[in-house]
Amino acid sequence: MTPNKNDCIPEQFIFEQVNSCPIVVNFKGEPVTSDAGLTLIAELDRKREITSRLAICFKDYRERNKILHPVNSLIAQRIYGLIMGYEDINDHETLRHDAIFALCVGKVVNSSQESITLAGKSTLNRLEHCPENVSSRLDSRYHRIEHDGSAIETLLVELFLESYRKPPRQIILDLDVTDDLVHGNQEETFFNPYYRGYCYAPLYIFCGKHLLASKLRASNVDPASGGLEELQRVIKIIRSRWQKVKIIIRGDSAYSREDIMAWCESQTGIDYVFGLAPNNRLIQATKSIKYRASQEYSEKLKPLVEFFETLFPPSPDLKNQAAAFADNSIWYSSLDYQTLDSWSRNRRVVAKVEYSYEEVDTRFVVTSLPIKKIPPGRLYTQKYCPRGNMENCLKEQKLGLKSDRTSTHTFVGNQLRLWLASIAYVLMNALREQCLAKTELKNATVETIRTKLLKLGAVITISNRRVLIAISSACPYQGIFATVYKCLSRIPSQFLIMAS
Repeated sequence: MTPNKNDCIPEQFIFEQVNSCPIVVNFKGEPVTSDAGLTLIAELDRKREITSRLAICFKDYRERNKILHPVNSLIAQRIYGLIMGYEDINDHETLRHDAIFALCVGKVVNSSQESITLAGKSTLNRLEHCPENVSSRLDSRYHRIEHDGSAIETLLVELFLESYRKPPRQIILDLDVTDDLVHGNQEETFFNPYYRGYCYAPLYIFCGKHLLASKLRASNVDPASGGLEELQRVIKIIRSRWQKVKIIIRGDSAYSREDIMAWCESQTGIDYVFGLAPNNRLIQATKSIKYRASQEYSEKLKPLVEFFETLFPPSPDLKNQAAAFADNSIWYSSLDYQTLDSWSRNRRVVAKVEYSYEEVDTRFVVTSLPIKKIPPGRLYTQKYCPRGNMENCLKEQKLGLKSDRTSTHTFVGNQLRLWLASIAYVLMNALREQCLAKTELKNATVETIRTKLLKLGAVITISNRRVLIAISSACPYQGIFATVYKCLSRIPSQFLIMAS
């Protein structure tokens, strides 16, 4: 926290050193920042109008003549803080005096201005905190800013649609759930034995690395709870812009539910690929390919064992040693399967059997894609297995942008925090896809991009003519910075895109 000017602070500090002249320290140097790369994020945000459009989803009931920090400034400050690694509102008590943040949120910075003041933790808390005892923000004394949740959800999908220059032929929507562990008395938190703690269980929908939905949920609900409703909402918005795009919905076995699969089958141009939990009937149906896999593996292992016998003396571990050099045998097959009670019709199930010396791993996938369109091996490896990439996106959200910092008391307030982290992810992913595609950071994580490109030390010199941000000449990523700037200069402003 910046000291009060009335506090008694010496003008300089003198340290006596042995065999050296005195060392003098004072606080009269030029302002220095460690976040000079934030200027790139602010320029991208200005071109894409992401935080400004998010601000439209809020209603501000404060008296206009008493507002120092408008909603769009508050939102930009909070999201830029998340991007730069300042996940807590308390961090903004010192960031409110940072010239870089002031410049990036649109504050006037000049040499005649004595101090730069952004919103502090109390003001930002009034933006995020949603007290349950306030029924009307219009009549509230302190909390006079409210948000429209449905508008924010719609914005996430619209930002995804705008990331494409033309409609794609096909997209794949991934569903998954993760945990947001809590350490307080937050609303609607319960102990979840799977995650071994009290937590929320937010539902996410991604398309590749694009985030389309982040729905906060209590952790005592079914993993697929609300999944169909979120899919219907997202797909309705997509279809309003891309009428002919083919959609594949993908998820693990938690989403192979009758209501989700039946709805997909009733729609035109929508298919699904879901994991399916094994049971005795499915295991029994794969006996034939299990036998074939074992025979193939034995044929692979036999010559290796014979070769090892020529090199080493007989030993009980000889076969184990040879097995380390034998490739596993993997077989796929398609089954026509229906459950006894829960499914309304027969469905195609793809079985994968992986036979090794130590174990037999059998997995199942249920899909609406016919075998004439895609064989079982390709369906499992090319359509289902890539869903694991969504785990990396969730890690970026949680580790890089602290989306699990849902530590306010109210459920509504924590949902808003999750959306702010989601918008921060959208901004970072836009930087990666639109500006870093031809650099070494094209596949970098949020944390790596922040460390190498955004966390840059610089000296800030403010004069009447300009604000100079002088980054060190030893910066190793000057070339990437220049590439990003060049890409940003080519991006037209959002209002031009909408007009065209």
